[in-house]
Amino acid sequence: MADFGNDPGLWAAKGIGSAAGAAVSLVYMLPKGRHEAVSRFFTGMICGLIFGGPAGLWIVAKLGIAGSLSGTEVMLTGSAAASLLAWWMLGAAVRVAERFGRGSKL
Repeated sequence: MADFGNDPGLWAAKGIGSAAGAAVSLVYMLPKGRHEAVSRFFTGMICGLIFGGPAGLWIVAKLGIAGSLSGTEVMLTGSAAASLLAWWMLGAAVRVAERFGRGSKL
């Protein structure tokens, strides 16, 4: 198994992709205040850094373009996608919890 842990190029791609995805998520759904904006941005950054690699591999496998992209491009794409989708998935989870949470009659 390859060791990608210490490659500065891949870490830079993860960081840039995560920041881009977090910024785009803020633009799509404007935050209500400064606190929400900061928490959303850092949530996106962390999710992009953690899940960027697996997300990038999944995306290129689904699109069938694995042979035409470099590792850096895969990491950049995956980090941006994971970062962008992090807040949307958390928002969906909160809505489901609110709907089926306290006081609901099933």
